[in-house]
Amino acid sequence: MAEYKIYFKESVEKDFHSIPKKDLQKIVLRIKALAKDPRPPGHEKLTGQDRYRVRQGHYRIVYSIRDKALMVCVVKVGHRKDVYR
Repeated sequence: MAEYKIYFKESVEKDFHSIPKKDLQKIVLRIKALAKDPRPPGHEKLTGQDRYRVRQGHYRIVYSIRDKALMVCVVKVGHRKDVYR
């Protein structure tokens, strides 16, 4: 199976600044894993949107998938309390 390319919305960089380094390392590994399997066990499709989310500890990674282009676009990373605001 071909690997997907990972892209980030520009605002994700700001999201990363507010996350402690120890958590950020785990989040980055989780995002890298999406290149091999963009729909891993535990992923959820967001209601009414063409986006998905996966958990990494207390954080959520929200992303979209373009299967034909083999792309995953990370649109938001944040604490579970803040990600849907």
